[in-house]
Amino acid sequence: MTKVSRFLSCPEKSFFLFGPRGTGKSSWLQTRFPDALFLDLLSYDLSRQLLARPERLREIVEGNADKQTFVIDEVQRAPTLLDVVHQVIEQHPDLRFVLTGSSARKLKRSGVDLLAGRAVMTTCHPFMAAELGSAFSLEASLAEGLIPLVLAATDRRSVLRTYLDLYLREEIQMEGLVRNLGAFSRFLEAASFSHASLLSASEIARECEVSRTTVEGYLAILEDLLIASRLPIFSKRAKRQLVAHDKFYFFDAGVFRTLRPTGPLDRPQEIDGAALEGLVFHHLRSWNDYSGNHQTLHFWRTRAGLEVDFIVYGASEFAAIEVKNAARIQSSDLSSLRAFRDEYPEARLILLHRGKEQALMDGVLCVPCDRFLRQLKPNSPLPDIGWRNRKATEPVPKRCRS
Repeated sequence: MTKVSRFLSCPEKSFFLFGPRGTGKSSWLQTRFPDALFLDLLSYDLSRQLLARPERLREIVEGNADKQTFVIDEVQRAPTLLDVVHQVIEQHPDLRFVLTGSSARKLKRSGVDLLAGRAVMTTCHPFMAAELGSAFSLEASLAEGLIPLVLAATDRRSVLRTYLDLYLREEIQMEGLVRNLGAFSRFLEAASFSHASLLSASEIARECEVSRTTVEGYLAILEDLLIASRLPIFSKRAKRQLVAHDKFYFFDAGVFRTLRPTGPLDRPQEIDGAALEGLVFHHLRSWNDYSGNHQTLHFWRTRAGLEVDFIVYGASEFAAIEVKNAARIQSSDLSSLRAFRDEYPEARLILLHRGKEQALMDGVLCVPCDRFLRQLKPNSPLPDIGWRNRKATEPVPKRCRS
């Protein structure tokens, strides 16, 4: 596929670059540092040598005096290398090390200090709509996701299935993260029903016939491998009773669709709605991470069932975002946002939908999801589509067509 310019920023000194497999970490680094020395620990011979003698890394560095940047791919496969990297950085502060990985789990469990803060941590996500530009398709993204490795393939559905097999085989089985791969496979299928929903480890445990402790361990593995994440409840200055559970999302819509089993009793609209919500979550998280984590992301749900999908909260942003998998918006679709406004009148209210019309209804900006995602860019405010500068004293139009 055509080369895509990424929103990843490049720290001035050494840094960790984490991200799920296939999100384009190596490709971006090869473009950004064409003269760097690359050490790929997926190579068995190199990995074996460095595991046996971590100090060999120092010999490699000293033998390549013409290199200023050294990239170590999949560093979690040889955690002891970080001690050597630390020493080299202390002695040669002008050198830059870029350490990539698809998991920080093994590094944390090995007790390494992650270079004692001498290297910043960045994350590489699947493509954002604004990165793809005119090549972005909302419908295709909901069906196949936005993982660069998948989008570069001809048979994307087949590559998605192979991609998940790769994770099960290499990242989980070979690293010995789980003892029973069959139970973990059943857990992945059960967890797919929790995508974009409240997460209940007890319910998943009952369905998989394993203990809740086992499920909590499996969930931690998914989070450490960056395959999934939880979204906490927004409870600041809460007046209503709120739910206690987090929401759960896989990192890519295509991964969710591949894991989610379907049958004659499944409603396509329900699965599409979960995929759409997950796609928006991916974009908000990528936007926030690439911007330097200036905001926090939450959701809001009362015990009475009123729910707002996303709350963006920070010094410069306070917005409540609802996602609807519908082409036409009714007044009843705004009820949760109205309830949120009753408690937090300071918040900006946005409703994303599958239609083509932009409207301002009862103070809620209703925006086509496709348009919102295309305009979402790091280090920029949330797309306001022209309404942010409206003075508070101006009347709110009942309806506005794009």
